Amino acid sequence: MRHFGHIPSTVRSGLFHREPVEFTADSPAGTLAVALGATLYSPATRPRLADAIRKQAARGVVSMVLCLEDSIGDEDVQAGEANLIREFRRLATEAPEGAEDGGTADGRSAEDPDEGPGVPLLFIRVRDPRQITDLTTRLGDAVRLLSGFVLPKFTEARGAAFLEALGQAERLAGRRLYAMPVLESPELLHLETRAETLAGIAAITDKYRDRVLALRLGVTDFCSAYGLRRSPDMTAYDVKVVAHVIADVVNVLGRADGTGFTITGPVWEYFRPGERMFKPQLRRSPFLEGRAEDLRTALIEHDMDGLLREIELDRANGLLGKTCIHPTHVVPVHALSVVSHEEWSDAQDILRPERDGGGVLRSAYTNKMNEVKPHRAWAERTLLRADAFGVAREDVGFVELLTAGLAG
Repeated sequence: MRHFGHIPSTVRSGLFHREPVEFTADSPAGTLAVALGATLYSPATRPRLADAIRKQAARGVVSMVLCLEDSIGDEDVQAGEANLIREFRRLATEAPEGAEDGGTADGRSAEDPDEGPGVPLLFIRVRDPRQITDLTTRLGDAVRLLSGFVLPKFTEARGAAFLEALGQAERLAGRRLYAMPVLESPELLHLETRAETLAGIAAITDKYRDRVLALRLGVTDFCSAYGLRRSPDMTAYDVKVVAHVIADVVNVLGRADGTGFTITGPVWEYFRPGERMFKPQLRRSPFLEGRAEDLRTALIEHDMDGLLREIELDRANGLLGKTCIHPTHVVPVHALSVVSHEEWSDAQDILRPERDGGGVLRSAYTNKMNEVKPHRAWAERTLLRADAFGVAREDVGFVELLTAGLAG
């Protein structure tokens, strides 16, 4: 699979200086963590879930979470489990040979672009540790399509049982399975318990580091603790109590010294037009050519300008990828994850072997200072993102990437 694999290769070649690399479910954890991109959530009770998974794969989705937790009622858990097992088996029966580890992001196998839809990285969000081993057993051979589990309301006290159960599930499945803990507990939000809670999460995730793929932020739960809900005109960073938690999570768990993890951006809740209170946040200038102004209007009408701003703020604050609850959010997340030619050029210059000793140099774009030692970690992360999402051509911006991704 690979990002932007759902658009024709002739279009891709016109957009990218370096195209996104292919990866599989068996790629190194560091590659998969960066490549998660827009992780699309779906209730486990959804009818004909296998068809929905294939449909989203064909639209460029490379990671999905099938949820047995907050997205369904308590009374629907048993039915959700049964639906998951049934649809996984159907997906496994109908999947082309090798689709679980060699399919492209457009849902076609890498070897034969004319084959039917394949399978993205699939995770199950559970409620309790028991479900991890139980579902793994019940999946049978279809477990080959499973990449791991999402662990809710994760703390040190709750996390150990989940992660031990994951180890048992790996042995049952005979394959690697990952955990994606969700940081959303009140103990993490409340100031008087935050430092202790973060220290505990850091300790337990370090102990089980080989099983933790990425950490996810449950901003909806953070807001719920104070009876808050941000409007489509507001990003998570405009809600100060939430912004402070995000900053502290990145401070402790997102460090670039080898102790940190990939931390994904919070969910964007809106996908229908609504009444606006504030001026649109999407600048007009990038959309002035051709039919791009129509795209800008459509994005604003669907409250997507707030999403685009939040994606940019996610990356500026150390987050990568995003939890998504609607398919229309996927392409914007991926388009804004592509590395610009300018970023790539700066990263390449900083990481040249002859500059290992440090120093300062003017960027190739002659518009900034690149200081080799302080900017090294940024450059290394940028090149990892470039592998996953590609490097745009010099004259290609997110508008062209967004347009191509939506058309694909």
